[in-house]
Amino acid sequence: MKHDPLTVFTAWEGPLGTMTLAATKRGLSGVWFDGQRHGPDTTAWRTDPAHPVLREAILQLGQYFAGQRMSFDLPLDLHAGTPFQQQVWHALLGIAPGATTSYGSLSAAIGRPAAVRALGAAVGRNPVSIVVPCHRVLGANGSLTGYAGGLERKTALLSLECAALPSVPVH
Repeated sequence: MKHDPLTVFTAWEGPLGTMTLAATKRGLSGVWFDGQRHGPDTTAWRTDPAHPVLREAILQLGQYFAGQRMSFDLPLDLHAGTPFQQQVWHALLGIAPGATTSYGSLSAAIGRPAAVRALGAAVGRNPVSIVVPCHRVLGANGSLTGYAGGLERKTALLSLECAALPSVPVH
């Protein structure tokens, strides 16, 4: 991924662990759990906990975890991904809170039914966890699979949203 060199970031201690939030002049560009797969290298970024987008993101995430908000109203910058990744990430925004979909269904929805594996890889590299709800994508049989932040967190997020959790084994 190619992040804007002028990206700013801050850390936030959320109920599911420490998170790194990042923003550019375009908007929120990252929300990662510490230790998750595909996390960013922040060494070239400047820390700015007072950045207005980061402050608003922290406020809205706090409301989300308190059960007071199920969707987000934040400017997003998803330009770090390839055109295909950006297409997938924008499609994730269409999955309603409390709803889930499968990788295959999402792949068909974007007009690329044969690209399920590529779609899965793009979902796994979603840089804006929770806000861009990749946790709402399940395996073909409804199983909890493939969450970069860990399956325990995926389960917790779906439970918070009152999504119907699968009765099939976790993979």
